Amino acid sequence: MNTPSVDSPFAALLATQLTLGLPVELVALTPTYVPQMAQLESLAHSHPMSEGNLADCFGHLYRVLGLKLSAGSDANTDAASDPDSVDGLLGFAIVQQIVDEVTLLDICLLPSQQGKGYGKLLLNAVVASAKASAAVVLMLEVRESNLAARALYQKAGFIESGRRKGYYPIAGGKEDAILMDLAITQE
Repeated sequence: MNTPSVDSPFAALLATQLTLGLPVELVALTPTYVPQMAQLESLAHSHPMSEGNLADCFGHLYRVLGLKLSAGSDANTDAASDPDSVDGLLGFAIVQQIVDEVTLLDICLLPSQQGKGYGKLLLNAVVASAKASAAVVLMLEVRESNLAARALYQKAGFIESGRRKGYYPIAGGKEDAILMDLAITQE
């Protein structure tokens, strides 16, 4: 499998290009970030992943990208002054790659930072990483009720490819998971 390290020169250049002019940086996360990731999960998701599940996402099949405040970010920016930021961690994305198929397992962003383009930035980094690792498809599932995320994925070119009926728990019942795919073209 041709999977570049997230700390490769390509990844560093890509991270710089994606975050140009923003008070954030894309970084490869390590298992030491699991407690902060779990805290973000609990703030952002109604049914967050446990610390144990998050820790399991650091094996050889996984890549975990973090969105952090830049070391030199201006303390007056919205992100830098966010009281909910978790030790400077604003969000993260977890992907798993098996041969040429990449699955976006989780994308999580501090609720106060949603709607500012950071989710799109994380998603663009995931897509670029999938492309660089010779993937042919990037797959994900999203709650049917998560209209903002579904719109983000559709704008990025994802198409609905199926449903899992009653997959996600909600208060008083279950809701469907929408399966979405993005074909990755290699240039």
